Amino acid sequence: MFKRKINLTICNDETFFLWGPRQTGKTTLLKSTFPEATFINLLNNREFAKYNADPHKLIEEIRVSPDQKKLIVIDEIQKVPSLLDEVHLAIESLHVRFALCGSSARKVRRGHANLLGGRAVRFELFGLVSAEVGRDFDLIRAVNHGNLPKHYISAQPRRLLNAYVADYLREEVANEGLVRNLPAFSDFLRAAAIGDTELLNLENIARECGVAATTVKAYYEILVDTLLAQFLPAFTSRPKRRTIQAPKFYFRNVGVTNTLLRRGQIEYGTELFGKAFESWCFHEISAHSAYSDAPYPIAYWRLTSGSEVDFVLGNASCAIEIKGTDRIREQHLGGLLAFREEYPEVKELIVVCLESKERRLDNGILVCPVDSFLKRLWSNSLAIE
Repeated sequence: MFKRKINLTICNDETFFLWGPRQTGKTTLLKSTFPEATFINLLNNREFAKYNADPHKLIEEIRVSPDQKKLIVIDEIQKVPSLLDEVHLAIESLHVRFALCGSSARKVRRGHANLLGGRAVRFELFGLVSAEVGRDFDLIRAVNHGNLPKHYISAQPRRLLNAYVADYLREEVANEGLVRNLPAFSDFLRAAAIGDTELLNLENIARECGVAATTVKAYYEILVDTLLAQFLPAFTSRPKRRTIQAPKFYFRNVGVTNTLLRRGQIEYGTELFGKAFESWCFHEISAHSAYSDAPYPIAYWRLTSGSEVDFVLGNASCAIEIKGTDRIREQHLGGLLAFREEYPEVKELIVVCLESKERRLDNGILVCPVDSFLKRLWSNSLAIE
């Protein structure tokens, strides 16, 4: 079992939400962290039918339970959003503590369900990160298998990934009635995968899929709300020169991108590796920020002239460029140097790459092998403010 970096015990006696994509290990984490808790699993048909028909049964059962003071975990809470009213009542009147777990807040939010009015802390569980795998972390395995625990450790993950995408379409999209035209949404998924790590362009995707741009926008919202993807905003603070402001788009699991695009084996030195490498690094940085005591913003930066930095962390304190090469050259540094001209207060400029040793260039840029970067990231030694 992997030791996850997220710390759920900091909640003390508070109720909390734990969101995360399917199969990230939310239930396993909750059971290992809170072995004495009472579990209600809404994936169980009997449990679902009972609480969906009469949510108030939750309160009635708690009143006579000898374990009333124990943590109560409700898994897949989005399946019965009306239960949240009863959870709210139990918190207020019975002083019960809950862990509310799910793969999507979309149905809860869109149904105007009770999100407990600030009475619950929000956590998010990402897929595996390098610090959880430990010494056995294998970058090539990661960019081919993706970050879900079962997929990462599998010798043959392709069938698992195909099933994962199919289950997503069936259980998250079709069964929840999120789209009316499932074939069009399937075509959109592939088009979105082609645009992974790139600037969002609704019109181009709409033209390719044969649907309206407003429909494509709604489709993207589904991916984000169901935690399959996320947007990376542009860094636009105090610009001296004109910058691009459209967000970039990333699938949160490179294994899903590989599956949608039917990619073969990704190896060092290939064009596919560069995009997959950037995607994995974004996953690591995003998870680190979410798990930190003081989460920090992540953005990209691009001038209209073309100069670009992949990731800007904090308030321009750290700028990072991702290069899937084992030999950093001068042409790889232009974006970082342009960023320092714009923001001279930046504390650290880093090129994450495949070189074997760290080195500090005369211009101050740190050339950082990926394993060294990941150690710096998870030991909290980057200059992030």
